[in-house]
Amino acid sequence: MKRLKIGIYQMNMRFLDASYNHDHCRKSIEEFNIVDTDILVMPETWNLGFFPKINLKKLSYDEKNKTIDEMALLARKNDINIVAGSIINYENENVYNTSISFDNQGKIINEYNKIHLFSYMGEDKYFSPGEKVSIFYIGGIKCATIICYDIRFTELVRYLALKGVQILFVVAQWPLSRIEHWRLLNRCRAVENQIFVVAVNSCGKADEVIYGGNSMVIDPWGNVLCQLGENEEFKNVEINLDELQKIRNTINVYRDRKYYLYKIEE
Repeated sequence: MKRLKIGIYQMNMRFLDASYNHDHCRKSIEEFNIVDTDILVMPETWNLGFFPKINLKKLSYDEKNKTIDEMALLARKNDINIVAGSIINYENENVYNTSISFDNQGKIINEYNKIHLFSYMGEDKYFSPGEKVSIFYIGGIKCATIICYDIRFTELVRYLALKGVQILFVVAQWPLSRIEHWRLLNRCRAVENQIFVVAVNSCGKADEVIYGGNSMVIDPWGNVLCQLGENEEFKNVEINLDELQKIRNTINVYRDRKYYLYKIEE
């Protein structure tokens, strides 16, 4: 039996206040009961908020290495794997919204650049889109991370599931005004792909946008194992990965697919 305890940290960040966010994050995690936690998951751009429409290149220079160093130290100190939300990342003359994950020794084990940029808020005018998916392992378990708007794209999550991903991490800064979409989309992706979905959202306010919390852990049946409220909160949730195969043996959508009949042509 393969069980994992996942800690979800629904953080209340201050927009464009990296010093406060780092300090608050560090102090809060010290107070959490993470002794038995296997994986800690944090929201999108928790260190600066989503997203400063100012010199992103400079912000990346100022904050990227500091954030990476702090997360690596946190992982080593607590012997814990961390899906560290995402950061602003200037690389190869482009600015990306990048999710970085660490193993329990503080080594970077995954970097994923957000593929689908949220054009409704102009994210595509400030960031470059990622060009590849990224799959990684935690304790032999195949995982993937996507970022916020990515959850609306069914093809991306189905591709990851077909590649064998068992746990999908969704890190987000999702507004309260569309929180029903958040709840629905995460549950749908879990059910239709028969995977565990760990969806961690921010809370708090950035400019006029109020972020909606409601972080969730969902099993492959679509059962919500945990759902937080709208305020800052941390919770440990245990998942049983043996359930995944039991569900696929019961309703085997992968065996029953007729993909050759509905292949999408661009």
